[in-house]
Amino acid sequence: MATLTGKKIIVVGGSSGIGFGVAAAALESGAEVAIVGRSADKLKAAEKRLAGAGRVKSIAADMANEEDVARLFKDAGAFDHLVATAGTPPPNYPIGEADMDFVRQFVDSKLIGAVMLAKHAVRTLKKGGSMTFTSGINKDRPPVPGGSVVSAIAGSFTYFARALALELAPTRVNIVSPGWVDTEMWDEIVGEAKAGYFDQMGARLPAGRVATPADVAPAYLYLMQNDFMTGETIHIDGGQRLV
Repeated sequence: MATLTGKKIIVVGGSSGIGFGVAAAALESGAEVAIVGRSADKLKAAEKRLAGAGRVKSIAADMANEEDVARLFKDAGAFDHLVATAGTPPPNYPIGEADMDFVRQFVDSKLIGAVMLAKHAVRTLKKGGSMTFTSGINKDRPPVPGGSVVSAIAGSFTYFARALALELAPTRVNIVSPGWVDTEMWDEIVGEAKAGYFDQMGARLPAGRVATPADVAPAYLYLMQNDFMTGETIHIDGGQRLV
């Protein structure tokens, strides 16, 4: 397994949630980390919490804006690994009531955003480095009704990575597919009902609880460190696909 000591890692979505967990774990492994998000204030707060002793910086950029994406990689300079965890609350309309403007915005932020990241990352990503994107449990256990769009987008990442792994070799491209993870996004989706949702799901899971960002971060580190993993999807869901 390759070491992350001294490696530069860009974490898109690193100001909170899974991305923050990945950034913290990467710093503990000796890496240099650039965290990326839309809100400069949230990034600065996250940078302070990470306290990376000079090994962490923040870059504000909107992944739905190609000019921002291009600037991100220009500002970051040469780097070793890209991790993309950024997300927004998904559309949850029954298909007959779909708000197409919201659907297009979601597709842009997730799938088109990933394509733009890959397009511009290749210009400064060091040979033999890696890209790791994030899909999710909705491709395997789509919510009904209202899960068709998010399921389609999450499922597409597996095939996106397989094709890119061939096109960009020896650069490696992989996917992490988490189950439910206790992040700030759930506060936005269900508010005060989150605790009840998590208690119910945790009781069903073979793992016995819903994950924290620290539970899933090691999967991202593994994919960065393992030089023989490419074109793969790692599921880290506490057995959620089984129930």
